[in-house]
Amino acid sequence: QVRLVESGGGSIQTGGSVKLSCTTSGFIFHSHWIAWFRQAPGKEREGVAAIYPGGFSTYYGESVKGRATISDDNAKTVYLEMDSLKPEDTAMYYCAAVLRGGRWYAPDQYAYWGQGTQVTVSS
Repeated sequence: QVRLVESGGGSIQTGGSVKLSCTTSGFIFHSHWIAWFRQAPGKEREGVAAIYPGGFSTYYGESVKGRATISDDNAKTVYLEMDSLKPEDTAMYYCAAVLRGGRWYAPDQYAYWGQGTQVTVSS
């Protein structure tokens, strides 16, 4: 049974940083793309970053490029670090795994999802 568990969200002030974790189980970690998405109230789910564990390939969404780093522990956890946070980064952040198509940024391309962790950035 595939399981993705996000953690690390919270309330952060503008300009601060956050490190989110996605702990995985139930699939071969090094054989599948794992991504972070976010969704703010009233908005579509947005691809933030994706990684093929081992660090050989990563992608970033335009809205976080230069402020986000996706990494993994080479075992079962993927991290998303973001700095210079803005109020518009406020969203529920989700981990997704097992990409079944060519578009890393498309939510419908992923087979499994976590429950999410909330990040709230206040000014």
